[in-house]
Amino acid sequence: MIKKYTCQNGVRIVLEEIPTVRSVAIGIWVKTGSRYETREQNGISHFLEHMFFKGTENRSAQEIAESFDRIGGQVNAFTSKEYTCYYAKVLDTHTKVALDLLADMFFHSVFDENEIAKEKGVVLEEIKMYEDTPDDIVHDLLSKAIYGNHPLGYPILGIEETLQTFSGDTLRQYMHHAYRPENVVVSIAGNINEIFINDVEARFGHYEGGKEQFRIEKPSFYQEKLARKKETEQAHLCIGFQGLPFGHEDIYSVIIANNVLGGSMSSRLFQEVREKRGLAYSVYSYHTAFEDSGYLAIYGGTGANQLDSLYETIQETLHLFVKEGISEKELTNSKEQLKGNLMLGLEGTNSRMSRNGKNELLLRKHQTLDEIIDMIDAVQKEDVDRMIKEIFTEKASVALISPDGKIPQLL
Repeated sequence: MIKKYTCQNGVRIVLEEIPTVRSVAIGIWVKTGSRYETREQNGISHFLEHMFFKGTENRSAQEIAESFDRIGGQVNAFTSKEYTCYYAKVLDTHTKVALDLLADMFFHSVFDENEIAKEKGVVLEEIKMYEDTPDDIVHDLLSKAIYGNHPLGYPILGIEETLQTFSGDTLRQYMHHAYRPENVVVSIAGNINEIFINDVEARFGHYEGGKEQFRIEKPSFYQEKLARKKETEQAHLCIGFQGLPFGHEDIYSVIIANNVLGGSMSSRLFQEVREKRGLAYSVYSYHTAFEDSGYLAIYGGTGANQLDSLYETIQETLHLFVKEGISEKELTNSKEQLKGNLMLGLEGTNSRMSRNGKNELLLRKHQTLDEIIDMIDAVQKEDVDRMIKEIFTEKASVALISPDGKIPQLL
């Protein structure tokens, strides 16, 4: 049972009591990410996340780490396009200690200029590491091809030029507006009762933030083709089609379509591209949903001399997919796989905390597992076939990273 509470300043608290476990996961979810940045600020959400671990008015960076080690806890954070999350997982006997530590990081980080200078070097190395993985950066290139100059096309890590402009003042100013109480959800899941809501409210329920709200624009979907030259052994290809936003009524039809197309080892792309033709070691598809948009992407990596064959095989698979739709067997298998992944994935307190935090932040509503399973079971073959035709009969965006950096005429 999920308990919801809204503090007088607008901070929302969601708590799910799971008495059968001995752990508690706490997450502070903030509705900010690279989507909410200007081009000059690109990367500041991610950099701010790093700086939360670099010392507070009460603890040094080492003391923060030692404090979590002392209670056998885990602490981490991540930044996405639309949200940032700071989270900890601890034994139920240390829940209040973990909350105090997270609150200290949230409210009392000092953003020391010496630490900022050092952390710029760390993030720059993170960017370089990312640049060394073409099978990762091709997805960022696809976002750029799809969304153009819209902030959803910006890289989450930012770039070196913007990174160098950040200072303690710019971080504090950005945080003042981005971390407004209305943008914050504290999600807790585990062996804890609802009385703990009072402890959360005591720490998060009274602060104030900036009055100016971020203005976001719904992005357009562009059918661009972008390529980058990189010394690689393979050509890395991404093809993107317009998908659905988070919470759309047809989202499960699209998820099933994606699962059948390239979401598993039994999927059509895996079987045709890898098993039958041996054109790629890695080939898959995925659907990414944002608050007001989404896209379905296909990835494949192969030798540069086989790129045309890979693309032709993908197109042949898509043509048959649109023409025939899915079979009843594929529909049944995909439903069972989705339900299994859902149930198994929510067995941990971290995953429950994450699900509740994200749903509250983006949808402001929660569905039980039984309700979700009923929605999956309700999907009919004609629902999936309709979405397949809607998605894959439109023009696609293309991103390519290859040794010559040239888009083949076939693409």
